Amino acid sequence: MQTQGKAPRLKFYLHEQRAERDWRKRLATHLHTPGVQPADVEEVVKKGVQTLVIGRGMSEALKVPPSTLEYLEKQGIDVRVLQTEQAVKEYNALVAQGVRVGGVFHSTC
Repeated sequence: MQTQGKAPRLKFYLHEQRAERDWRKRLATHLHTPGVQPADVEEVVKKGVQTLVIGRGMSEALKVPPSTLEYLEKQGIDVRVLQTEQAVKEYNALVAQGVRVGGVFHSTC
């Protein structure tokens, strides 16, 4: 996963908008714990995705607390939290199926 020749630590991809962002400067926290917070995924919610795939890193170090999952579920978004390699495969499979999907991927630990 690279953007402009660099492999960032945490990326946001929204397939239909062809957008990708380096979220390192926007994250509510830069720590693996507490991890991805509701504020970190607000933008993707506003884009109207059906499914959000979250890649927790190669060794699944990034946490996704219950509050984030509850927030997404209340928005009617199907959430899939996986190890990053599996998350990328899932994201690509959903795109191929025509699902309006967004993804947050931690590309290191």
